This record gives sequence, structure tokens and C-alpha cells, in this order.
Amino acid sequence: MAIGAHPDDVELCCGGTIAKLVRKGLRAVIVDVTQGELGTRGTREIRLREAANAAAILGCTRENLLLPDGGIEVNHANVAKLISLIRKYRPKMLLIPHWSERHPDHVHTHHLAKEAWFYSGLRKIATKNQGRAQ
Repeated sequence: MAIGAHPDDVELCCGGTIAKLVRKGLRAVIVDVTQGELGTRGTREIRLREAANAAAILGCTRENLLLPDGGIEVNHANVAKLISLIRKYRPKMLLIPHWSERHPDHVHTHHLAKEAWFYSGLRKIATKNQGRAQ
């Protein structure tokens, strides 16, 4: 599982790694935290279409948390959304943004992913996937 703040962050950061892992027969999922709606280059629709095309080329699935671009908060509700995806896919590896970076969305995504990663292992935190307890 590779987690990025915006559509295209994962491809730019570790797309080659994902392609190599998929070629070796492993499953991969990209989780975009936002739709990248504040991006200077292109629209939300263009970026989402490009993201879907990139996932198809890499041979992986893709999810989006639909948090606001420029407004990623590390709070209970957002951590719970990501915990649900971690439990849904049960990844053996997490690729997340670095904690020290210029873009605040990338830093917040790091902290969100790190918290969700830890809390996803606590059974007393209940989550649901498609109406069923995880």
C-alpha cells in the first residue's frame, strides 16, 4: 500500500517500485488522500482520470479518502478512514511520505498514515467495511 496526499504523488515518488512489485506477482493499492483539486496543473477531473490511467498502467488498484486538498487534518475521523483501508487490504508494506517536507499536505499525510498504521492493529478500535466489522 502506497499512500500519497494527491493523485500523482505516489507515481512520482515510488511508481517504479510499485511496478516492480506488481511484476513480481504482488498486489498493490494506491491511496490518495485528496483529489488534488487545488493543483495548479489541471482540474480535479483531469487528475482523477490520469490517476485511474496510472493505476491501470501500474497494475494496481486505487482508493481515495476524499479529504480536502490543502486541508488534510490528523483527527479521529480521518485516521479511522485510513484504518479501514489498511484493514481492508492488510498490506505487508506501507509506503508513505516523509515527515519532513516543504508541502504541508505531504507532512500531514505522513502523520495520518503513521497513526492509522499503528491504530489499525488495535482490536478495540472498531471499523467497518461495506457494513461488516473488520
